[in-house]
Amino acid sequence: MSSSETPSLYAAREPVFPRRVSGKFRTGKWAIMAITLGIYYLSPWIRWDRGPNLPDQAILVDLANRRFFFFWIEIWPHEFYFIAGLLIMAGLGLFLFTSAMGRVWCGYACPQTVWTDLFILTERWIEGDRNARVKLWKAKWDIRKIRLRISKWLVWALIGLATGGAWVFYFTDAPALAVNLITGDAHPIAYTTMAVLALTTVLFGGFAREQVCIYMCPWPRIQAAMMDEDTITIGYRDWRGEPRGKHRKAAGAEALGDCIDCNACVNVCPMGIDIRDGQQLACITCGLCIDACDDVMDKIGKPRGLVDYLALTDETREREGQPPRPVWKHVMRPRTILYTALWSLVGVALVVALFIRQDIDVTVAPIRNPVFVTLSDGTIRNTYDLRLRNKHGEDRPFRISVKGDPALRIQLEGTPYEAVDVPADETKLQRVYVLSPRGSVPAILDRTEIRFWVEDLASGDRVYKDSVFNGTGP
Repeated sequence: MSSSETPSLYAAREPVFPRRVSGKFRTGKWAIMAITLGIYYLSPWIRWDRGPNLPDQAILVDLANRRFFFFWIEIWPHEFYFIAGLLIMAGLGLFLFTSAMGRVWCGYACPQTVWTDLFILTERWIEGDRNARVKLWKAKWDIRKIRLRISKWLVWALIGLATGGAWVFYFTDAPALAVNLITGDAHPIAYTTMAVLALTTVLFGGFAREQVCIYMCPWPRIQAAMMDEDTITIGYRDWRGEPRGKHRKAAGAEALGDCIDCNACVNVCPMGIDIRDGQQLACITCGLCIDACDDVMDKIGKPRGLVDYLALTDETREREGQPPRPVWKHVMRPRTILYTALWSLVGVALVVALFIRQDIDVTVAPIRNPVFVTLSDGTIRNTYDLRLRNKHGEDRPFRISVKGDPALRIQLEGTPYEAVDVPADETKLQRVYVLSPRGSVPAILDRTEIRFWVEDLASGDRVYKDSVFNGTGP
């Protein structure tokens, strides 16, 4: 290469063909995949009776009415702090598990991992295990290769379509939308969303795979701040495995370590890395290399655990022949205790807020243009818009009153009474006038603190909101 040429910064992707493996970690990943995919695909179809005025879908993001339903819980727009709290808990939980056990989220429950596992499963089912897929990849295009490729891509497309379809079912009544999708009567947004999600699912889970984890996801770079030498993560006991060698009956074999350099751990890795090279950004700690290595150790009569979950602080102890420290001593340390305390604090706060929230609510918006009006008889009038929320499943009468200066009186637009009916599980916008007779507001005061009270006449529940009455005095 001449000095004037610029080296390429792009490297073509080397395809990864992980081999099938059996073991406790693979079994655990199958179970987690079945549970998570089952929850995702089936949740929109669960019914939950909330009464005649509310949807009966257990989990529903009702964008039209700006509400979120989760079984018996109903979240209104002004209660978005519940969603924010859950997101904070998710973040703290991710910090906690990463500090304690490394990238267990990435290895077992991340959607990219779960769907990639599903796509690899279908690929293996159609094209065969690792050796058959490698051979097919290198083979020239013929009828057989085209047939297998088209069959695989069709199954991937169906999985992607089911993924996009399940997503849109969370935003409207699932059975009704399913019928509309089949008959062609669904809104174009539904078809567009399904198409986009199907395409990205196939792209990420079928073609990009490990590239998403290495180059697109920011978490591999953030995780370093969450981990330390006490974090339990997957590693290779090089002090036991080295020097590695395959020929166990040759001269000098007694000096070899337990690793027979079979590459079983490499062949099963969905990321295509060699765990024996040490900690790597691409490792998602899925545990499949542990299953593969343990299987080989069983066959050659060596102890399991050459590749295993371990902490760096135990390396010195194990090199000296001492047992590793108990797992709980690695897990229970100041960092993880702090994350657990914060996570629990947010969770308790959300539960308390959920149980103490009122079934009625009100917000007050003073009309500022104009700030006040002086009527012909000298009465000063302020105008307010009250949003009355009835979270019950039936219509309720709400009485509105105002407290502050004893001379202030209230008038509701559209009715001579001080009470209005608020429909079941809805928000009613009510315009309210607060009036001060001539001469009742002291001249030195142009702002008077007032409090609006709203009472549910059916249950006796009361809520209030503070506001300000503006005037100029006599």
